[in-house]
This record gives sequence, C-alpha cells and structure tokens, in this order.
Amino acid sequence: MMTEPHYEFLTVGYEPGIATVALSRGPVNAVHQPMYREIEHFFRHVDAVGSDVRAVVLSGTGRHFCAGNDLDEFSTMTAENAPGRMRRVRAAFFAIQDCPVPVIAAVHGSALGTGLAIAASADLVVAATNARFGVPEVSVGVMGAAAHLSRMVPQPVARWAYFSAEPIPAAEMYRLGAVVAVTEPDDLLDEALHRARLIARHGPTTLRFAKHAMNEIEFMELQEAYRFEQSLTCELAPLPEAREALAATRASRAPVFTGGGHYELD
Repeated sequence: MMTEPHYEFLTVGYEPGIATVALSRGPVNAVHQPMYREIEHFFRHVDAVGSDVRAVVLSGTGRHFCAGNDLDEFSTMTAENAPGRMRRVRAAFFAIQDCPVPVIAAVHGSALGTGLAIAASADLVVAATNARFGVPEVSVGVMGAAAHLSRMVPQPVARWAYFSAEPIPAAEMYRLGAVVAVTEPDDLLDEALHRARLIARHGPTTLRFAKHAMNEIEFMELQEAYRFEQSLTCELAPLPEAREALAATRASRAPVFTGGGHYELD
C-alpha cells in the first residue's frame, strides 16, 4: 500500500487489483483548492497506490459523498483569481475521467455541484437509498456541473434540475439509468467493491485498452467509433495477455457435439 505521498483530504486504501479512495474533509466533504489538487494527483498517479491496479472505488466519509465546492471560495473569487481556480477544478474532474482504469463512484447522502461532477466523472455510479444528486449552481450565482449532469440524465431532466436547483433522489436516478444500482447505505461499499472485483478479474492491459476505448467513442458516430475500436483490437490482440484470455475462454467454453451436426457451448 502507498505510504507516499500523504493526502490530507483523501483516505486511500488498496486490495489486490483495486484502489480505494474516499473524500475526507468534514463535515460534508466540501472541496477547496488544496483538495482539488489532491484529487487530481491521486487519479493521475493511481498506479502508485499498489501494484496492478485494475479498478478504483471512489466514496466519501461521513454523512455525505460531497456536498459541493467550498462556498467560502466563491465569496473570495475575483476576475483575477477565477481562471486559475477554475483550471484547478476541471483538472481534478478530468483526472477522474481520464484515470487509466475504470472508476466506480459509491454515492451516499448528497452529491451536489462539485459532488455530482465528481460522481459523473467516474465510469459508473452505485448509490445508497439516501443519495440525492443535484446542481445548485444557479441558486448560488455560479455556473458548472450541467455538462456532467447531462452525461447522466436526458437533456430535459438536466435542464429542469439545473434551472430549478432541485435534487434528484437515487431511485429516480436509477430509473433514468444514471446509476447502475441502489442499495441500503450499509451495503453501499460492499456493492461497489463487488463490482470492482468483477472488473478486476480481467487483464490489466485489456482493461486499460477498454477504458481508453470507452472514453474515446463516447460521443463518436457509430461507424467512426467502431473503426476506432477495431484499431485497438489490432494493437491488443497480438499481446500475450489477450492471447491467454482467448485461450482460457475457449477452454472454458469448449463446444460439445450434440448430434445431427450441431454443437452447443458447454
């Protein structure tokens, strides 16, 4: 497990193949500039957490996943310091999205503004029954997180949530397909880790190819996207890891002759 660097506002852990990181700035994990720096650093250097990282589980300590940006920073924002601060914020979000391995966000309590953007930057989200997702930016006179919300829900829903600043409960997010599972709060991390382990059973190189593919094709037209995927197959297929995976799959799914010229998978 990683001992360096030391994170003041993140709690980091590791089990074989899986890195865990929890937002840890009480009382509600509101994010300020130093914490944004730590988030960016962790996801840019995820391989420092432990050997063979294949997935990341991102959660929050305390009562809430993340209730948003530290409001004190908005009160001290000026035309001069705003661009630098905004660069730091987006660098953190983009580092999560660009993490070379799949990221699962485990959300409980509030995921508002920055909290929603952090969750939406992950590859998938599992939520507790008490989770709520919102973009209160309009209510505090700033802009942001609408693009991230639009990654999760249909545009009319995103516009309603953005203009009204009303949060969306976990059950509705699940109905909309924005989260892949809703669990009781006590079961949330177990659910996230279960899914991370299902991901981590696959080869590390293959998973990194898959993450790269998913990020690149997300907004491509279908034919262009498929051509890109095929180009990655050309790179991946000759590698020993891919050949071993194919051989193992073929061995476990050996065709069985059932008579009459027909084969079925065992």
